[in-house]
Amino acid sequence: MISLPAALDARMQRETPLTFFEYMVLSVLSEQPERTLQMSELATRTSASLSRLSHVVGRLEKRCLLERARVPGAGRRTVATLTEAGYREVVAAAPGHVAAVREYLIDVLEPHELATLRRIGIAVDAAINRRRPDVDPPRTS
Repeated sequence: MISLPAALDARMQRETPLTFFEYMVLSVLSEQPERTLQMSELATRTSASLSRLSHVVGRLEKRCLLERARVPGAGRRTVATLTEAGYREVVAAAPGHVAAVREYLIDVLEPHELATLRRIGIAVDAAINRRRPDVDPPRTS
């Protein structure tokens, strides 16, 4: 399984002008109301550090695939918004990505193996999220 992200990235770069991580950023934004999300939440949803995300968002912004804007008020909050060009790019890339996931993962497993993989994914996600302070803050007495 460790080679799956690299294989998806290589295929994405062969078939589109995007990296797999760029696709994930655009994809997450495409699913949000108004195609907008705070950078900190986008980092969480893409499992990226704010530093890595900021670097990639800067590249996507230069290509006019998304825009960043400061949120008025206190704090250093910034949102990323998918542009129409970014939406077209992610929509164009989606069928190839789905085909790659099917070819490399879904189609090579039996139905009972997929069910097991789903249960494993849920268990791993639950274990990770139990330990994240932003998801499950420590209890105080």
